[in-house]
Amino acid sequence: MKELEERYLERLSELYPTIAKASTEIINLQAILNLPKGTEHFLTDIHGEYEAFSHVLKNGSGSVRRKIDDVFGNTMSSRDKQSFATLIYYPAEKMERVKKEESNMEDWYRITLYRLIEVCKRAASKYTRSKVRKALPQDFAYVIEELITEKAEVTDKESYYNAIVNTIIRTGRAEKFIVAMSELIQRLTVDHLHIVGDIYDRGPGPHVIMEKLMEHHSVDIQWGNHDVLWMGAAAGQRGCIANVIRICARYGNLDILEDGYGINLLPLATFALNTYEDDACGCFKLKGEPNYNPNEMLMDIKMHKAISIIQFKVEGQIIKKNPGFKMEDRNLLHHIDYERGTIEIDGKEYELLDRNFPTVDPKHPYVLTKEEEDIMERLEQAFLHCEKLQRHMRFLLNKGSLYKVYNNNLLYHGCVPLKEDGALKPVRLFGRSYKGRSLYEVLESYVRKGFYALDEKEKERGKDIMWYIWLHENSPLFGKDKMATFERYFLADKETHREKKNPYYSMLQDEKVVNRILAEFGLPPEGTHIINGHVPVKSKDGENPVKCQGKVLVIDGGFSRAYQKETGIAGYTLIYNSYGLILAAHEPFESTDAAIEKESDIHSDSTIVKRVVQRKLVGDTDVGKELKEQIADLEVLLAAYRSGRIAERM
Repeated sequence: MKELEERYLERLSELYPTIAKASTEIINLQAILNLPKGTEHFLTDIHGEYEAFSHVLKNGSGSVRRKIDDVFGNTMSSRDKQSFATLIYYPAEKMERVKKEESNMEDWYRITLYRLIEVCKRAASKYTRSKVRKALPQDFAYVIEELITEKAEVTDKESYYNAIVNTIIRTGRAEKFIVAMSELIQRLTVDHLHIVGDIYDRGPGPHVIMEKLMEHHSVDIQWGNHDVLWMGAAAGQRGCIANVIRICARYGNLDILEDGYGINLLPLATFALNTYEDDACGCFKLKGEPNYNPNEMLMDIKMHKAISIIQFKVEGQIIKKNPGFKMEDRNLLHHIDYERGTIEIDGKEYELLDRNFPTVDPKHPYVLTKEEEDIMERLEQAFLHCEKLQRHMRFLLNKGSLYKVYNNNLLYHGCVPLKEDGALKPVRLFGRSYKGRSLYEVLESYVRKGFYALDEKEKERGKDIMWYIWLHENSPLFGKDKMATFERYFLADKETHREKKNPYYSMLQDEKVVNRILAEFGLPPEGTHIINGHVPVKSKDGENPVKCQGKVLVIDGGFSRAYQKETGIAGYTLIYNSYGLILAAHEPFESTDAAIEKESDIHSDSTIVKRVVQRKLVGDTDVGKELKEQIADLEVLLAAYRSGRIAERM
């Protein structure tokens, strides 16, 4: 052990070769520990709504507006503050509108620049100069640093800053500079972004959101079941591929696949039009209000039915291949009486709303026809070889996980499967039993195996586990007894559509249960929180997103327009700054144009969930723990230098 310590100190001395350098680093790290902790921003259930997502990212769920309030207090009217906030969110677009109305743009530039400088100073104040410097836009790095840094040696500061601002305006760089400053404020206002699941499905732009996230300076992602579904599709898992296409068709978003990812759906479209030529496919009408002409709509509906039937067949094959999943009850095609148009489920007979199954062989209902097999083979290859999709999925793998513990908060998308008595539910996978944290960890390991395992059997298991995570009752990302896709399409009886939630969801007010979950993930019962999404909070029915005296925060972002009638609002996001936790409720997002023109903001209300007595510092965070460990190591190195155990490298 002593030899290992000596070797470590020798390596450390290569980085800090003298007493002076080691001492300076200790001083620097100690200074960082005493800065206020950075602001964390939590978003979940974005579901492809890229415009609303982009807006919330720009405004930091009200964080930018709070900065403006802090700086200007009562010296600016509420209307001027909102106009100024809109400028920070959309600087280029807002300036185009200002130029049409403002007679003296030079004065406007000057006032705006000074206001931006003040807000930028406040936003930068909780970071080291080094960190701010790294965030500065390259074109204006030096000038911005001069403007937001206090100059003790400058006697006439006002003249100094006036000269810089006047030069910016005189050289015609004011607009570019305003854009750069606005984007810097956005970046400095939120230090770290948490995406707590479900980037994909329903909305039209998950691929746009992924590109935006890949540009973000600091982000982590806890996968949602919709994200894992797309990951499985990218790995070539047929059940996942069929589900991805079906959901895109159902919401009128097939252009995500065709235009966003360049996946060719023509073979499926041709097959669907030929197979269901005289079928109105009434059970497969689209959700939402897709921007389609009648012919496109009809084609999408037929594709919707075609891929749904393929999905039921493919899933039947997966269930047969994996008897350990115990999902035989979800194979329903062999329970259909194709002559009478009925189906028997749990001993009860139901009439089918749609009786046309031209591609299903009643004797072998889960066997794909030759055409269907050819379509799935082509789609599998298209997903596997789509460079953009694979790049997005690698990003999810690199930045993501099934759960994360961060600054005493436990983040996961869905639930921790529980038994009726609130105990952790044991789940068997491939002959072994897992529960709680170990269930999360084994499922995540199999997701990664589905992409990277060299053993083909393990890789295949990993692919099938991604489908399992999508819809299995024991999946912590699903948490219901079944996914009633077939019943919703084909049966009128609403009772058959019901998906019973795991007991977890009815026990979120039980402190014993919540404390048990926190302990399972290594967290103490006090001063910690569970943050998750997945289930929309029905605010219109009086449901509160804050559970168990603030220990559990359910922040389904409500971005999906399909759920906003059900919830009554557009969901919640969460801010965790040095003063505490702030829950932001949102109104539905109209459009980017409306946000600029009307200066409207989807952030409607804030609730302080927890306010700390003493402002939290970097030293109180996970990063602070790491910095303290580094300081301790450097202290040992200093002692080694001074005792002569290690010689300075002069």
